[in-house]
Amino acid sequence: MSPLFIKISKDFATIWTTIDPIGNVAIFAGLTAALTRAERHRTALRAVLYATVILVVAVFAGQIILDAIGIRMHSLKVAGGIILFLFALKMLFGGLDRPGSPEAGRDLAVFPLAVPAIAGPGAMMAVIVLTDNDVYTVPEQAETGVVLVVVLLMTYIFLRFSDFILRVIGQQGAAVLVRVMGIILASLAVEIVLTALAVGSWGWRADKAAQITWNSEPAKIDDVERELALMTLGLAQRFLPAVSDLFSWNN
Repeated sequence: MSPLFIKISKDFATIWTTIDPIGNVAIFAGLTAALTRAERHRTALRAVLYATVILVVAVFAGQIILDAIGIRMHSLKVAGGIILFLFALKMLFGGLDRPGSPEAGRDLAVFPLAVPAIAGPGAMMAVIVLTDNDVYTVPEQAETGVVLVVVLLMTYIFLRFSDFILRVIGQQGAAVLVRVMGIILASLAVEIVLTALAVGSWGWRADKAAQITWNSEPAKIDDVERELALMTLGLAQRFLPAVSDLFSWNN
């Protein structure tokens, strides 16, 4: 497969799982149950438009802000990979969380649909990492932008036809799909961390793509991946209870 196809596939999988159109169908249906059909359609459109603006700002301004405050992109990738991994665990073990009722007078399209349901912390972190200026060329970043727009367009379609989709797949079917996406996102998150550690200025060096050197001692990639996986699982076990509150919409 061509490198472009591989990148498009990874970008689509990452953005799709962090935005989670299937999971948002159930959330949208529950929050807009009292609205008319026309009102639901307008709410879906506005929610996706608001989320698009937020994510586009993250793409263009996210790395600039990080550079201004002195945070290296490799550091963000490690942190982002861990956050996405914890987000994936939440998808695997948390099921379909439904956000609490908004305050009186609050616009559903803004909260909780646009933020945090569609443009949540995971989605914002993902688009910043996937458009790293130090790694990807302008055409590659444009490709990521196109993938983002496609996923957001699909999200709007899913929300617009949420009633029909839930009748077809049911709540249990949606829960199964969310968990499958969680497994994919966990794998992509680990790869983001591994890549950042391999190419960052952390004392790691690649040796003919077959060995990784740390403190001048070569180690097999499989051994390194095993150690990093254990480290990531250890972090997840320690911090998941606290981090899950960040992604929980039940107050």
